[in-house]
Amino acid sequence: MAESPPAPPYARFLGHWELDPASCRYEQGDPPASGQYIIREEVGLLVFDMAWTDKAGDAHTASFSGKADGVAVPFEGTDLIDSFVIAAESPSELNSSAYLKGEKLMQATRTLIDDETMRIVQTVYLPDGSAPSNRSVYYKRG
Repeated sequence: MAESPPAPPYARFLGHWELDPASCRYEQGDPPASGQYIIREEVGLLVFDMAWTDKAGDAHTASFSGKADGVAVPFEGTDLIDSFVIAAESPSELNSSAYLKGEKLMQATRTLIDDETMRIVQTVYLPDGSAPSNRSVYYKRG
C-alpha cells in the first residue's frame, strides 16, 4: 500500500476564515467593518481570496496566488510592486511579501494561534523609514 504524500507545511491555513472586527488594531488606514479570507490550493498554487466591507459599507475584493516556496516571482497588474514571495515558514506561519526593484514594501505574516484562530500582521515599509502595522484576527469557518 502506497503512503500518501505528506501534507504541505501550509495545510492548516487552508479554508475559509472570517474577520473578528473587534480584534483589529490598525496603525495605517481604517479597519474593515467585516471581512472574509479564503486560502485554497489550485493546480500547485496557493490562492488567497479576500473580501471585505469598509466602514462606509463599500465592498472590496482582492486575490493573488503563487507557490509557497519562498522564491520571488514577477507580479503584473500594478506599478506599485513588481515581485512577490509566498513562504510557508512553518506549519503555523505563512508569509507573503511584496517588492519593488528589490526593496521590500509590504509583508503579511499569518500565524496560527491554534487550528481555528489566525492572526495577520500586515506591515508597510514607508520611504521615511517608518513601518506601520495593521493587526487582525480571523476565525476558521470551514
